[in-house]
Amino acid sequence: MTEDKALAQQIDQLYSTAEKAAEQFSQLNATETEKIVQAVVAGAEQKARFYAEWAVRETGYGNAEDKVAKNLATSVGLKETYDVSEFVEPVIDYDKKLIKIPKPAGVVLAPMPCTNPIMTVNFKVIANLVARNAVILCPHPAAKECSSHAAHYLAEIAEQAGAPKGCVQVLEEPSIHLVNLLMQDPRTALIMATDGPGLVHAAYSSGNPAVGVGAGNVAAYVDSTANIEKAGADVIVGNSFDYGLPCTCESVVLAEKSISKQLKRAIEAGNGWFARGEAETLLREFLFPNGVNNPAALGQSAQWIGAQVGIEIPATVKSIVFELTHIGPDEPISKEKMFPVLGYFVVDGGVEAGIESALAMLEMMGKGHSAVLHTSDPVAVAKYTAALPVCRISINTPGMTGNAGLSTNLPETGAVGTGFFGGSSTSENIGPKHLVQYTYIAYDSDPAVEMGDIETALAS
Repeated sequence: MTEDKALAQQIDQLYSTAEKAAEQFSQLNATETEKIVQAVVAGAEQKARFYAEWAVRETGYGNAEDKVAKNLATSVGLKETYDVSEFVEPVIDYDKKLIKIPKPAGVVLAPMPCTNPIMTVNFKVIANLVARNAVILCPHPAAKECSSHAAHYLAEIAEQAGAPKGCVQVLEEPSIHLVNLLMQDPRTALIMATDGPGLVHAAYSSGNPAVGVGAGNVAAYVDSTANIEKAGADVIVGNSFDYGLPCTCESVVLAEKSISKQLKRAIEAGNGWFARGEAETLLREFLFPNGVNNPAALGQSAQWIGAQVGIEIPATVKSIVFELTHIGPDEPISKEKMFPVLGYFVVDGGVEAGIESALAMLEMMGKGHSAVLHTSDPVAVAKYTAALPVCRISINTPGMTGNAGLSTNLPETGAVGTGFFGGSSTSENIGPKHLVQYTYIAYDSDPAVEMGDIETALAS
């Protein structure tokens, strides 16, 4: 058998199983679906630490404690955010004589990154179970062992709770070629693209519907009315979470000049470490060879980074902070980094100056994604949010936890839409609502036209 024929048979088997499972799943009611989702969430919660530690061992990225938090947020947190019945049962508006009937997408393809593997398995499996879809998971090769094991674990729990066999499948030997074929296959109803910009672009270019996540580059402006001590602590929490891997991590602090000295002290109190003198030179040369991010530093601790150039950084330090003289294409620290390095740039001129610098960052990368503002001035909130081409802005909270819904009331998610600004199909925090489609029933608006007992009819 030729390699191409064997690959075609593998793909056909995947879709045959997935389409059958999707058809069976679409017939389940809200009570049956709820039982499945609750069982899988409980299973993911039980193994949150087990898989967090495995992911760190296999990939070498991030730290287990923060990965536990992410694994719980995309399982327990996700379930607490959404009501299963909302995506299963019809909604009737008697006054407008409109009915909205949710219907599953069908077969969903889910490519995944190596930086946040288990969080993404949890998120994509549970969100698709809520929506009653069949999902084919495509792990990153660098995280395929832990991702595959977690996927099989959740699939087994789902099937024991009543889900159709094959509603969760995983590629055991993922490859770029295979994933591209699956993205372009007409049997794919939807692609959930979470990875680098190349994969997201390929998903949107596949000819199939897609929801994707673009690059971040989070500007955090701190003005003179902010709680400076809290702001200093928050930006370090946001920047250093899982050693800077999440795309919602703060990238650069934009500090109002009048409070800059106070904010620096607060950042240091929050376990930020300012690189100065020879240390700054050595660290810059290691972290940004030829002006681009060093992939060896991806998801590594501040202490590990320092050790690479012979600098002993105190064990309490969470982020390395570089003071910037400008923001621009030739300053790599003013772009997304994915390791615990934070830029610090002083602005003078109120919120307008903060906006100018934030826009300069977003012009390079991160449009549509997210931003942060620390202030007690509602006018600053209004101006900052009106001016920036992003889809979510967290106020007085860490950007990583705020924009992902952990420390705000935004929906908890493992993927944030970047809207039209960032070339995405949605501006919302992605969840089950983006994995279903709706049929709308619209009666004639003439009061003489009645709906009859439509509720009983639909229930039957």
